[in-house]
Amino acid sequence: MSLYRCVLKGFCAVIVSSTSAFASDGIDGSSFSPLWAFPFMGLLLSIAIFPLISHPLWEKHQGKIALLWSCLLLVPLTLFVGVNGTLAALVHTAFLDYIPFILMLLALFTTAGGIVVRGNLHGAPITNAALLIIGSILASIIGTTGASMVLIRPLIRANDNRQHNVHIVVFFIFLVSNIGGSLTPLGDPPLFLGFLKGVNFFWTTLNLYRETLFVGGIVLAIFIALDFYLYHKEGVTRDPTPDTSIRISGIINLALIACIIASVLMSASWKPGIFVSLAGIPLEGQNIARDAIMLIVTYASLKLTTKIDRIDNGFNWGPIVEVAKLFAGIFVTMIPVIAMLKAGPNGAFSPLVALVSHSDGMPNTQAYFWLTGILSSFLDNAPTYLVFFELAGGDAQHLMNEGTLTLIAISAGAVFMGANTYIGNAPNFMVYAIAKDRGIAMPSFFGYMMWSGAILIPTYLVATFIFFS
Repeated sequence: MSLYRCVLKGFCAVIVSSTSAFASDGIDGSSFSPLWAFPFMGLLLSIAIFPLISHPLWEKHQGKIALLWSCLLLVPLTLFVGVNGTLAALVHTAFLDYIPFILMLLALFTTAGGIVVRGNLHGAPITNAALLIIGSILASIIGTTGASMVLIRPLIRANDNRQHNVHIVVFFIFLVSNIGGSLTPLGDPPLFLGFLKGVNFFWTTLNLYRETLFVGGIVLAIFIALDFYLYHKEGVTRDPTPDTSIRISGIINLALIACIIASVLMSASWKPGIFVSLAGIPLEGQNIARDAIMLIVTYASLKLTTKIDRIDNGFNWGPIVEVAKLFAGIFVTMIPVIAMLKAGPNGAFSPLVALVSHSDGMPNTQAYFWLTGILSSFLDNAPTYLVFFELAGGDAQHLMNEGTLTLIAISAGAVFMGANTYIGNAPNFMVYAIAKDRGIAMPSFFGYMMWSGAILIPTYLVATFIFFS
């Protein structure tokens, strides 16, 4: 299978490049100029712009483009810090950040792709609202990508008789593909990166529920009012989809998702004190066990899910392979960016440090919320979260306690404002493509931004006043 070959090659490449022992990533960020961020910004801008210029060309060559930007970083980095320092940074990034991140996404993507909802509902406003609520809850359990892929097709079928159905998909992206994933590290990739950096699993649940309920509640209320208005304006029409009972198959994948959740909780609570040194990088036993469980769950899902369920769900490896390629490039090109951010006021990003700080040195939570959010709207929200996490000091224990409001602002900005554009979060464009394929006249890139600008931005402004003032 091509996916396994891709993962295997990635593992082998890291191992082969790591035959010497290294003590740490060995990079002093205070010695870098802002130009070292150029490959990182170039890759993120490529992700944002190339699909709009020529989507087929981007689909064919995205891996090569990510590799090009990575090479534009690695060649001068090797000359600047030496072969040992560069390889040490690569091994550190691969085994402590990238591999755990991509394995969790792979396991959730595979298991969620095996759950099929068959049958037809009638798309009345209450039914649509119920589906959005269910999807928003599921988003924090099986991820925004998983929840979006499970529910978008049933939602479209339920509303295939509606004259006005564009708004239904738009609000689905707002709530299910983004806002709903803010309560656990499983929900959205930025939060899982935070978990890997030391943020407790239930920290987001206990600290972001107020902001999530407020923002999600307002957006849902606007949807219900708009959907009732348009539904009654259209009048009663005959649903062209034959009535069939709702059936869910692939239930075994729910048990496998429970295994994923259990493995993440296990890695956070079980500390056996077992360490394996790989190329000088200490890998903790609980994390090795968690990553192994992710692979086992992925394999079990493929074996236990029927082929017809995968076909009916439109399952294919394309999205996760794309994520694996692009995030490999993102994590590589972020190496000097993270180093510069760790240098704080002594690094090249000292003006950014000043921007998110008040004159007395205290963090400006409003700036953290909006800067994280704006960049998450146009770049990918996962690396954007990591950038501002490091900018805030990168110490999870401090941020979870004394810096609670700052971490809430970063987390909320990354997750909520990923909904502002089609490219802010991976599920957004996937939902757009499915809806368009089903004949829904989805708005253009800037047309969608008019929706988000009219509905989400005012909601975020009110949230800023209430929670971050």
